[in-house]
Amino acid sequence: MAYLAGWNYIACALFITCDVVGRAAFGVSSAATVEITGYMLAIGIAWALAHTLARRAHIRVDVWVNRLPLRLRAALHLLSLLLLGGFAGFCAWAALGLVDESLLFDAHDNSALRVPLAIPQALWAFGIAAFCVMILILLLQSLLALLLGQPEELDRLLGARSINDEAAEALDAIEMARKA
Repeated sequence: MAYLAGWNYIACALFITCDVVGRAAFGVSSAATVEITGYMLAIGIAWALAHTLARRAHIRVDVWVNRLPLRLRAALHLLSLLLLGGFAGFCAWAALGLVDESLLFDAHDNSALRVPLAIPQALWAFGIAAFCVMILILLLQSLLALLLGQPEELDRLLGARSINDEAAEALDAIEMARKA
């Protein structure tokens, strides 16, 4: 899903570029650029959430947490995942309600395309639901690590990425670029 989200952003940029060039050079513009790219951006964000969580690439401020003892740090990571899960669950519930309402009222956008709103909303809601599934999987893995007395595993699953993690990823990217 994250790769599709990435290609979605490239397609979105091309669509906007073509619209801007068409408007400037030929006086022609898509009447639906704003609506369609808005849908594309929302769907891309939602579809990348689970991958971002799995890669521990979300933004965190862990100056204080990283100085705590391992067991306390692991418990706080678990608490933060539970809170994130509650928020994501609420978002998924609201997104599914929005799709249901759009279907009920046969809602369409105001662009020339008259896209049924349930289509982009359902794709967006699917991304949020996948995020909730990823949270549940990480929650189960974390609880298992906690029950087995492995707080270091829980810290590895949920903790902030270290400088060594970042450096290894950068070196891998350089190596992949050399091979290409």
